[in-house]
Amino acid sequence: MTRHFGLKVLSLGLALLMWMTVAGEETVERGLRVPLEYQQFPAGLELQGDFPPTVDVRVRGTSGALSRVSPGDVVAVLDLRAARPGRRLFHLTPEQVRAPFGVEVVQVTPPSIVMAFDTSASKSIPIVPALDGRPAPGFVVGKWTVDPPSVEVIGPASSVGRVTEALTEPVNLAGVRDRVTEDVTVGVLDPSLRVKTPRTASVTVQILPAPLEHKLRGRPVHLRNLAANLSAEAVPSAVDVTIRGSREALNRLEPDDVAAYVDLAGLGAGQYTLNVRADSSLEAGVTHIEPASVQVRVFRDKQ
Repeated sequence: MTRHFGLKVLSLGLALLMWMTVAGEETVERGLRVPLEYQQFPAGLELQGDFPPTVDVRVRGTSGALSRVSPGDVVAVLDLRAARPGRRLFHLTPEQVRAPFGVEVVQVTPPSIVMAFDTSASKSIPIVPALDGRPAPGFVVGKWTVDPPSVEVIGPASSVGRVTEALTEPVNLAGVRDRVTEDVTVGVLDPSLRVKTPRTASVTVQILPAPLEHKLRGRPVHLRNLAANLSAEAVPSAVDVTIRGSREALNRLEPDDVAAYVDLAGLGAGQYTLNVRADSSLEAGVTHIEPASVQVRVFRDKQ
């Protein structure tokens, strides 16, 4: 008993001092928001919709013990090994919360969590590039290609069944005059789906000279299929015809290649309001006629 008596007295004094310090601290409660950790997730299942990343807990302990609690020291753990397809209810109890020694968990909010599960599925879907901006004036967007043309996505079977296409980062076409090739990231809008193998795709967009429009003014209105012994006149007798085509096609076009007319087949003497039509070459199309209709008076020839 007397061996190392001084050290024993010192140890006893330190222990008594520590006990007095701890015993003198007030026991308090505090609310914490802690991460929710999911464990034992069954293979072949997928979560549907949103699930809470955190929960609120009430902890109890001495003020000193609680002041030493740092983020990550307290974690709620949810065991999902019993999960099956459909909506499931899981309880959260204080026993499912990990906490440091000296910290007691007294309450978890919410006390239960509803989660929906679906079987996992995958599908190959086409990649459709997102195009941003307009080409330079006088140019239009032509055909586009994507390499690879499709990508495989994974997720809940119900979501996989609805998805029809994957999208890309926007390909900037603002002010361009020539073909654009760009490597972009591929993804899907549905947050419950994911690309099986994250990758980029090479998008090539053709930029072509725009079809131009040209207005032919004062084109005479021809009277077609007028019956024998009848005469006719149109008011107005001339119209403006707008045609569209490539620059080369419009340069080759002669004014007489575009003919405006009204069809008088089967009409006898009288006053009519008839729509004006126009013929053009195969390389240029008629887009607008002004005015679109004319007044036509049909009368018999004098004998």
